[in-house]
Amino acid sequence: MNDMTRDAAEEPSFEEKRHDQLTSAPDADESDAAPRIDVTEKADGVKRIDWRDDAEVRPGEAHDEE
Repeated sequence: MNDMTRDAAEEPSFEEKRHDQLTSAPDADESDAAPRIDVTEKADGVKRIDWRDDAEVRPGEAHDEE
């Protein structure tokens, strides 16, 4: 069977595709695929996106810890 004949049930999930993409680089490891954000949605449909406290990579300037 080739990729053209695969049905939707055999298609990798979003999480599987994300993991494969983030760990395929030569020096990548499992921590590269770790979640970095939490998304919550209120009953009224408002979504909130927060950086996880344990995220290895965060936005903003790099600060040297001395």
